[in-house]
Amino acid sequence: MNTRQQKLEAFGRLLDIMDELREKCPWDHAQTNESLRANTIEETYELAEAIINNDNAEIKKELGDLLLHVVFYAKIGEEKQSFDIADVCNAICDKLVFRHPHVFGDAHADSASFVEKSWEQIKLKEKGGNRTVLEGVPASLPSLVKAYRIQDKARNSGFDWNKRHDVWDKVKEEIGELEAEIENLDEEKTEKEFGDVLFSIINAARLYKVNPDNALERTNQKFIYRFNYMEQKVKEQGRSLKDMKLEEMEEIWQEAKIQDKESRGKTDDKRLIDY
Repeated sequence: MNTRQQKLEAFGRLLDIMDELREKCPWDHAQTNESLRANTIEETYELAEAIINNDNAEIKKELGDLLLHVVFYAKIGEEKQSFDIADVCNAICDKLVFRHPHVFGDAHADSASFVEKSWEQIKLKEKGGNRTVLEGVPASLPSLVKAYRIQDKARNSGFDWNKRHDVWDKVKEEIGELEAEIENLDEEKTEKEFGDVLFSIINAARLYKVNPDNALERTNQKFIYRFNYMEQKVKEQGRSLKDMKLEEMEEIWQEAKIQDKESRGKTDDKRLIDY
């Protein structure tokens, strides 16, 4: 591992390179906060994918890409005489010190759960911080992630189930309401009840300490692998999936599952039609 001095020198090198790029590269010189925004979102998702794949080489690479964006925005801020990278670093340092009185002050915290419970109250007291508990949830978050963050912040304020298994009664209740609206053929209310079911399932995942976004992405990857395997096998037979019966696809799907288990070292007894 690099020493503290080596780390500082590496960061300084990145700052020097950004100065050069901003001055001498036409593309870099033309960028604005607005033009970088979409790329920043993309880089964030690429980092998230590397994390879910537990690919340390890619995590390192994507962290570098994201760090470049932080430095880029700070450089633009410096040119506008609004802020620079030192201001960015000092702002987060000040925030961390303020939000960790059990580390940098006289408060005491015996567990991570205690810290989490006091987190929202500390932020409400913070100068320039959120005026309400849920204000800190970005409106632009993907809906699944937003639901999880909303529920987590509410939990930190004491609004939560006393016993986590009680959440399943709520899930069943929401599913029942959904089924009723489906029977009534009311599309608008059906959409609403689907949202309630999803929200309750995400809540259950949170209570059982499962990140629903990670869980769903792992299932996405699993499905993609197995479906691609099935599609390739059918092409090798000179056929199309559209020409096959479900029973035929099911047979290849089971073969794909075996291959997937061997490559992932996991077991899964679910069938295609129940997926």
